[in-house]
Amino acid sequence: MFDENCAYCAEGEKLAAFGIKICEMPMSKLILFKEQTHRGRVIVACKKHVDDVTQLTKEERAQFMEDINRAAECLHKTFHPDKINFGAYGDTMHHLHVHLVPKYRDEAEWGDVFAMNPHKVELSDEEYQKLIEEIKANL
Repeated sequence: MFDENCAYCAEGEKLAAFGIKICEMPMSKLILFKEQTHRGRVIVACKKHVDDVTQLTKEERAQFMEDINRAAECLHKTFHPDKINFGAYGDTMHHLHVHLVPKYRDEAEWGDVFAMNPHKVELSDEEYQKLIEEIKANL
């Protein structure tokens, strides 16, 4: 399934508005979230255009969860957060995806739900590329 109006399917400018594709995983795409208030925040987006995990086969669901786990392990190794929050909402973006949000005890949002789009920390192209290289090295 493919939806040309979906940022995760179409990629290009739609995806570039909020993220940078890092790589493809077996059942997903790993995307660096441009807003980096939480250093290392990424999105794991299913390769299939589905709205919910219930629309995947048992095997696809297991692989999608394995991709999420692999990304989380990578974030722990790369950024050493105190905790990773997992957010799977989808009421505005109808494509199965999960936000992996590294949380650090010294942050203002520690102990609270992360802000979806706080618009506080944007990086230079070089800084984004450095983060992507760090993530890929530990994936």
